[in-house]
Amino acid sequence: VIMSPAMWKWTCLVSHLLLSTTVSPLARQQPLHPKRPFITFTGEQGEGHFNHLVVDERTGHIYLGAVNRIYKLSSDLKVLVTHETGPDDDNPNCYPPRIVQTCNEPLTPTNNINKILLIDYKENRLLACGSLYQGICKLLRLDDLFKLGEPFHKKEHYLSGVNDSGSVFGVIVSYSNMDDKLFIATAVDGKPEYFPTISSRKLTKNSEADGMFAYVFHDEFVASMIKIPSDTFTIIPDFDIYYIYGFSSGNFVYFLTLQPEMISPPGSTTKEQVYTSKLVRLCKEDTAFNSYVEVPIGCEKNGVEYRLLQAAYLSKAGAILARSLGVGPEDDILFTVFSKGQKRKMKSLDESALCIFVLKEINDRIKDRLQSCYRGEGTLDLAWLKVKDIPCSSALLTIDDNFCGLDMNAPLGVSSMVRGLPIFTEDGDRMTSVIAYVYKNHSLAFVGTKSGKLKK
Repeated sequence: VIMSPAMWKWTCLVSHLLLSTTVSPLARQQPLHPKRPFITFTGEQGEGHFNHLVVDERTGHIYLGAVNRIYKLSSDLKVLVTHETGPDDDNPNCYPPRIVQTCNEPLTPTNNINKILLIDYKENRLLACGSLYQGICKLLRLDDLFKLGEPFHKKEHYLSGVNDSGSVFGVIVSYSNMDDKLFIATAVDGKPEYFPTISSRKLTKNSEADGMFAYVFHDEFVASMIKIPSDTFTIIPDFDIYYIYGFSSGNFVYFLTLQPEMISPPGSTTKEQVYTSKLVRLCKEDTAFNSYVEVPIGCEKNGVEYRLLQAAYLSKAGAILARSLGVGPEDDILFTVFSKGQKRKMKSLDESALCIFVLKEINDRIKDRLQSCYRGEGTLDLAWLKVKDIPCSSALLTIDDNFCGLDMNAPLGVSSMVRGLPIFTEDGDRMTSVIAYVYKNHSLAFVGTKSGKLKK
């Protein structure tokens, strides 16, 4: 059967949704409609969870990252190829890992949890990063999942020691006339001396090249990275930045995060820990990361605060939604899911909200903040860098929409929260995932819930 590009999109979309949301055994036993059963794929018995999924937009083939496996599936969920990634002997306290130098820690058979799965279209390969050996990556040929490269000899090759499948997010920035870049954002799990929380790496054409995953720029003073200072952990011992979603748009790369913060409640003299959802923005071409800006985001409806980010997805507005928002149909819209409150990261409340943000409005807020800071107003206002009291420095220059920072006034935080527009709330079955799509000028949003249901 020959499918049009539009039909492929729907095939990919439905496959993506079903694999993302059919996680509950109960949900599998209850088809959406008795006359219209949906297609499912189940891994081998006792194999563990599925972690990530990407769809090749050119062929409709599905790549599924699981514990100890990478699968290549057809669009109707038939297995085409399987690639084993584990288990192997390891210990999370070995750094550098024992594959580089002898480790005195006891080694035990350890599962490899898939943490990143990205398609590098330019080089026709799959980037699959796992939890073994402090987080190394394989480059696999898309056709048959043949291993093209697996760098592991330099400290830059170890991306994250966290074993959680939702702890790392990667964004590939592609160029026509030079090597691509990989922006990596990761929780550091108390190891800031080993791992930057955000960095940009080289994606060389040759999968076995010596420079693969090297920092785009690195000298003794400056590098393409942001590191969390060790003394931040003296204030918040379990501090970390958790990355929920990432994407590129225009001249920027964006990450949506959840991070702890100490605040003083009204009328109280003591501080308490809460979680704040923030959008982080970097210029694609900023090798020194002087363009780092973060802005708090959240949602409110009928006096209820939704502040704990669960999931996000970038889409276009579409003609109908665009008219109601006063933007263009091709403008970028962020569909986000927040759960109620701000204090329980690991035990989010079931009340949740689907909210939308116009990306241009967030960028305008960032530009306003940059302009005021370069007029010398306020402080850098980044609590996790302990620089809340460092004043902004004034400089005579024009801050336009594509300003990428100088070696001053950076990294920078926006203090006031950007509020999203709530479009749907769910009180009993927490929304946990979202994707969106424009069909015949309509914006459609699909959400998956805690119990494994799919809402359109």
